[in-house]
Amino acid sequence: MGDVREHAEVTGGMVVGHDGSAGAQEALTWALRVAARGHWPVHVVRAWSLTTAPSPAAATGGFIPPMEEWEQAVADQLRQHVAEVAAAGVDVTSHVVHAPPSRALVEASDAADLVVVGARGQGGFRGLLLGSVSNQVVEHAHCPVTVVRAGTGTPG
Repeated sequence: MGDVREHAEVTGGMVVGHDGSAGAQEALTWALRVAARGHWPVHVVRAWSLTTAPSPAAATGGFIPPMEEWEQAVADQLRQHVAEVAAAGVDVTSHVVHAPPSRALVEASDAADLVVVGARGQGGFRGLLLGSVSNQVVEHAHCPVTVVRAGTGTPG
């Protein structure tokens, strides 16, 4: 995993949006299984801000750690999520992007063959069929988009 950037540098293949949620993990699992069949590279994009980042270990009552520690906490969490569902033979590149998620994914879609997102992420209103980021990606992506609904199982 490289440095935290403002844009994911994608060169074809699948882009998977990941926000640390169970829905994103299910979308990543689905994407890796499909990528293994089609021999596609996978780019996992974790866009974040201070409000969506996991807290660094040093963040304790009244102490706000330096930005580098927040970046490292996001990168470590993404690395762990990818490792949990790694698929043999799939080339996976993780991108930690300090940007709004919908913007980061739509920009990454410029060079992607497919974008994969979970139907619902961390925030928003329960009961909606599609979260705000997923909706923005579906409406504005420059390539096909697959939305993986929770509990839909594995690709057939």
